[in-house]
Amino acid sequence: MRHAIDQEKFKVPDKMPRYDKVIRKHVVKQGLSSRQRLQAVLDHKPVDRLCVDIGAGGQTGMGCCAVHRLREAVLGRTGHKVKVTELYQMLGEIDEQLIQALKLDVVGVHPPCDMFGIRQEKWKPFTMPVDGTEVLVPGDFNYTKDGNGDLLMYPEGDTSVPPCAKMPKGSYFWDALDRQRVIDESKLNPMDNCEEFGIMSDADVEYFKNKVDWYYENTDAGIYLTFPGLAFGDIALVPAPWMKHPKGIRDVEEWYISTAIRRDYVYKVFEKQCEIGLKNIEKLAPVVKDKVQVVFVSGTDFGCQRGPFISPQAYRDLYKPFQKVINDKIHELTNWKIFIHSCGSIYQLIPDMIEAGFEVLNPVQCSAEEMDPVRLKREFGDQLVFWGGGVDTQKTLPFGTPEEVYNEVRERIDLFGANGGFVFNSIHNIQSNIPTENILALIQAVNDARK
Repeated sequence: MRHAIDQEKFKVPDKMPRYDKVIRKHVVKQGLSSRQRLQAVLDHKPVDRLCVDIGAGGQTGMGCCAVHRLREAVLGRTGHKVKVTELYQMLGEIDEQLIQALKLDVVGVHPPCDMFGIRQEKWKPFTMPVDGTEVLVPGDFNYTKDGNGDLLMYPEGDTSVPPCAKMPKGSYFWDALDRQRVIDESKLNPMDNCEEFGIMSDADVEYFKNKVDWYYENTDAGIYLTFPGLAFGDIALVPAPWMKHPKGIRDVEEWYISTAIRRDYVYKVFEKQCEIGLKNIEKLAPVVKDKVQVVFVSGTDFGCQRGPFISPQAYRDLYKPFQKVINDKIHELTNWKIFIHSCGSIYQLIPDMIEAGFEVLNPVQCSAEEMDPVRLKREFGDQLVFWGGGVDTQKTLPFGTPEEVYNEVRERIDLFGANGGFVFNSIHNIQSNIPTENILALIQAVNDARK
């Protein structure tokens, strides 16, 4: 189905959305609050309008430069500097004023330290090297520049240790650096790959509690919690860019090889990680309680463009047992719905993921093999909430026309939104170099679908 598009709506609005300095709870008249709307979607119940997320998770966000341009298009040039709240991917904060303007339904609560071990505090200015966008970064964000003009990042911002990541010249985000030590098979110790896992401190539990309480008491937004340390084999975490001197198997290629040739080693890593994860669930769940609606548990990618990384049997043998133990514990102690992020072609693994206890699937990469949205909705729509799939971020959003973006968004909303169980988001993060007019076309399509 083709949908009508109004080019005039791509212009900066004449009337800016009203914004109160005091955070307000906004409830749709004769409808649902954002929190109620998200809960209804998660329960596969009818909702009054489309439930929308941009920026609640590290996989559902937007590059800081794109946030800056979108904010100016929607709210005008106010001099506001966007905070980079996820440094690894350089994702920008969707602040309360923008949340209200876009009528978003979900907010995110994340660990106190990011992927580089840096706390989100003591903000300072930083200029994005590609396009000169002025943003804010945490105070411990420290970098150097090499002879090629690439930026180098350091764990915990400590420039006295080797760098852990690089932002290549012309890039908008960081790539982890290989810090793999020479592997001596006779001395490999699975505990070296467990060094980053530990019982949550009381201070960290209090941090999560305070964040959740604030959103719960001061907004009507649905609350999405990122639970640290529960993703088994997430390749983004394997290099441990937050650690100054990581030991064990830290090279990406070596890790993937190890899941096949060092299966016992990886299994022992997962056993220890699971043991610690269960204790952390038992520590945090009674404090946060059911003020949270959905919890991010796993970001492990099991798919690539043409098929899954691993066979269904390998998933059942190595990953599923641990994921099920973790998910069962969450279900035992809370009413949280459990969110898995896995890119690529994972159709063959979805039945086992459901059996493992996952209830929300993201990013729903419809361009990958076997990931036809009609088929996914027909076969799994009554068991899974699809969180994403709203537009192709590999082709349509970066390279399509506004009309193409608009129509794809409307078509995906019609398809995934039928009979509920859908939170609108793009397929993974919206990158910093996406044309602003295409982002505005996405927003217009969402707003028109809400009508």
